[in-house]
Amino acid sequence: MSHSVVLGAGDALGTGDSYLTLDVVPSELADAAFERMREEVKWDVMHHRGGEVPRLVAVEGEVHQDGSSTIYRHPADESPPLNPFSPSVEAIRQHVQKILEHPVNHVLIQFYRTGTDYISEHSDKTIDVVRGSNIVNVSLGAQRTMTLRLKKDRAQAPRPDGYISPDARPPPRLAQRIPLPHNSMFVMGPETNAKWLHGINQDKRSITMKSAAETSQAGERISLTFRHIGTFLSVDQKCIWGQGATGKTKEQAAAVVHGETESQELIYAFGAENHMSDFDWHAHYGRGFDVVNFKTKEDD
Repeated sequence: MSHSVVLGAGDALGTGDSYLTLDVVPSELADAAFERMREEVKWDVMHHRGGEVPRLVAVEGEVHQDGSSTIYRHPADESPPLNPFSPSVEAIRQHVQKILEHPVNHVLIQFYRTGTDYISEHSDKTIDVVRGSNIVNVSLGAQRTMTLRLKKDRAQAPRPDGYISPDARPPPRLAQRIPLPHNSMFVMGPETNAKWLHGINQDKRSITMKSAAETSQAGERISLTFRHIGTFLSVDQKCIWGQGATGKTKEQAAAVVHGETESQELIYAFGAENHMSDFDWHAHYGRGFDVVNFKTKEDD
């Protein structure tokens, strides 16, 4: 059960450290970028638990002079390869950094082809996200609605003595519905990510029930999720170091490992971050992990 309100630009979202900004980049750039990214971006499919996720994806980021690059790990069997920022994405990134006043060096780009493409409610995984930085989602194309929903443990707080009656009916979970129009930017602060889940639900309404904003670009939407990442891979992708790895500096880089056997503890930590509003980052992630791909062909 949940209690939902519709919010937008000018409202304090989530825990209050998040907000929506309209007209993020010049309109001519936003309009042109939507079309250009369809060709510039190297779209790929991504799999989770053996199934194809319901949207196309691409990963871009900073590539350093030595060929090393950023890595953002989340529950995907195997992430698409990272490519350098394409021209239109780089232009948008420059505007985002000016608004945020902190750098972003990685972007997960997702192409929602129809209203039936979606992403389930989740918390972003922060093992590789620089501590204290914001996570940013820029929307281009058709308007879709993001849902923020309090985590269950946040909605059903125990009594001071810790007791929760097994017969108690769970209170409504507060939810916020946030329409994301073309050329808008949703900035999610760390506290909102910790205490709320977010997602884009399927929209199966007929076209006659949708607004002009929701049917623009034939219902197609491109989202760009920018992050400031503190974990890095070597040019041959055999070594990993930084915030989320066991070796915290390049000199301490460790060998990358792959596969389900090595990944179980990290997958457990991802699940804990999804469900716990008081998630202890240092206890779960602090020592670091060197696993990259959670499922490989050898696991099949």
